[in-house]
Amino acid sequence: MAPQHNIGAGVEAELPEYAGHYRLDSSLGSGGMGVVHLARSTSGMKVAVKVVHARFAKDPEFRGRFRQEVAAARRVSGAFTASVVDADPEAERPWMATLFIPGPTLSDHVKRNGPMGPYQLRRLMAGLAEALRDIHRVGVVHRDLKPSNVLLAEDGPKVIDFGISRPKDSELRTETGKLIGTPPFMAPEQFRRPREVGPAADVFALGSVMVHAATGRGPFDSDSPYVVAYQVVHDEPDMTDVPENLAPLIVRCLAKEPEERPTPDELMRELRSVAASYDTQTFVWEQRTGETAEPEPRAEGPQPEPQPERGGRRRLGRRAAIGAGAIGLVTVASLLSLQLFDSVTAAPKSAPSPTTAAAFRAWAATPTHTEGTPQCSYGAGKVLCAQAGLVFALNPSDGRLVWRHSVARTFTSGPPVPAGGLVQPSLDQGRHLEGLDPASGKPRWQRKVPAYSGLAVAGGMLLLTGADGGVTGIDGGTGDTKWNRRVPGHELPLFVSFSGDPLAYAASTSADGASTRITAVDPGTGEVRWDTRLPGSLRPVGTADGSVFFIAVDQVYGNTEAVVRYSPDSRSARRVPLSVPVQQANVTVHGNVVYLMGTGGSLVAVDLDARKKRWSLETGVSRGSAPATDGRHVYLTAPDGRLLAVDARDGRLLGQTSPRLGKNADKVAADLPEPVIVGNHVYAGSPDGTVFAVDGRDPSAW
Repeated sequence: MAPQHNIGAGVEAELPEYAGHYRLDSSLGSGGMGVVHLARSTSGMKVAVKVVHARFAKDPEFRGRFRQEVAAARRVSGAFTASVVDADPEAERPWMATLFIPGPTLSDHVKRNGPMGPYQLRRLMAGLAEALRDIHRVGVVHRDLKPSNVLLAEDGPKVIDFGISRPKDSELRTETGKLIGTPPFMAPEQFRRPREVGPAADVFALGSVMVHAATGRGPFDSDSPYVVAYQVVHDEPDMTDVPENLAPLIVRCLAKEPEERPTPDELMRELRSVAASYDTQTFVWEQRTGETAEPEPRAEGPQPEPQPERGGRRRLGRRAAIGAGAIGLVTVASLLSLQLFDSVTAAPKSAPSPTTAAAFRAWAATPTHTEGTPQCSYGAGKVLCAQAGLVFALNPSDGRLVWRHSVARTFTSGPPVPAGGLVQPSLDQGRHLEGLDPASGKPRWQRKVPAYSGLAVAGGMLLLTGADGGVTGIDGGTGDTKWNRRVPGHELPLFVSFSGDPLAYAASTSADGASTRITAVDPGTGEVRWDTRLPGSLRPVGTADGSVFFIAVDQVYGNTEAVVRYSPDSRSARRVPLSVPVQQANVTVHGNVVYLMGTGGSLVAVDLDARKKRWSLETGVSRGSAPATDGRHVYLTAPDGRLLAVDARDGRLLGQTSPRLGKNADKVAADLPEPVIVGNHVYAGSPDGTVFAVDGRDPSAW
């Protein structure tokens, strides 16, 4: 059994040795709900694992709240919060793991070093505002922001512990009469009408946290939680010793009415005007000590107050349990996370040779100077992109603009598609189709078509499904109609096709969701090549080695429950159920492995030959693009423009690029661009309008 250290009272004498495949090492601390352990994955990565107490594991209501905590933590971005690596809320002892952040809590920092200076306060407030922006953007309200839930990491503050947070769409509700939160950092509405708590409550808590950071006390201060509650609802905050340039903004955060408080975006804009020194450089929190000390790990729950020696600070390597000081519902620390994904990188098995690496240099280009995320593909030796009414081609080696062409639509939900030697600008252009010369971008043919329900490209043909269910095959090279017909068994056949496969596939699910009819057609003639019916509501997601791969989808919530492989030659199917459904999955296939990216941040690899999940990773990305893979790495893009790389063999996170949000940072693209892999290079688009390229052989160098 792994050795246990710093185990407080009330912790079970018999603790599990493993949580999933994470071996539990020392205990970082304990609280009313469970224990947080320092642990390592099989690859050696440090994680913090929260294991709930056995008595709560038997409580259905607690399990529901723990599932909610995991879901909330997964939905938020990993840049400013604790990134979930893995979790199993259904285990005998439910657990959740996050990446480990070495760094003190704000509470501990103030106890040791006293109030922060003006510059530190500006950086803290800006970082917390960014964190709340990302948390609220995905529909989560934290509800317990306090100094002990703020970690001071090297690259900025991190918000942790989503134990009592609540997604806006959650079915769980606060019970009448139950106080949930920590009174000195709760908003008035949390006392008056807890069922109506929204994002503005977190902004109020931010104001209280800032007063604590500036003075060492809260804006409402008393030894009695009942007095504090009265002060929060009725009294004005005590702003003594708060810097004058920040006090007015903090007072606005502490407004009694939620609608009078600024939003996180408004806070960030006003903070930029507070001081020209506001920037995004790496920042080290000032320590009032003459020696260098290792940042102490975060431990949540009731703990003894630290007793620092007067003659000096604690020595390197000592572990400390930090008191949360919480009144009311006390939860275990969720979880320490590592700063950004580039801190978790691992060296590749074999580094590229200097001569090979020198042959390609990463580049970033903004060829249109237009906000909006470019959607890109590759064809005719060029990177082809669509963006806000424009289609353009870039030189793949340096990002130079080759040509640009305006289209009728002012938005795009997909990249240009090579078809019949030409370029189809988009598959959502409405009733105007055209084929562009890949060398110049000039139209080679144009035609108007009747209203249609679907458009797909397969084998050099455009397959247009009319509103009446009839299908028209249009030659992508000439724009000429080659055939018209109906597809037996499908009232409205919507086709998909996959790279390297000459066929197109239509899938129609029965009204009761019990079965799906799949038909493969020759796109050149419209003739049916094979037809079958399989159990469940299926969606085709890829092909490999003569087989077609599907995901089985829950018709109510749209979650993927299983992966299916069908072999037309033998007319046999293999189904692999998923122990945990993947929410609204984007999917890609490579060989016999299916990679699924869920909206909750889960990236899952399923091996159809082995009939089991190969690995899963909690990326910390609230919503990711469809993954792309070359068999070595799996790539995906995040809403903030980052490109992430994961080891395709074992699911290790290898590296990421920097965010590229642009001016409209408060807006999220409806469709995230799938990365484009060409040889050893990876191309992606970002919300600030940039198209960029990186060397895919060494993601740790991004």
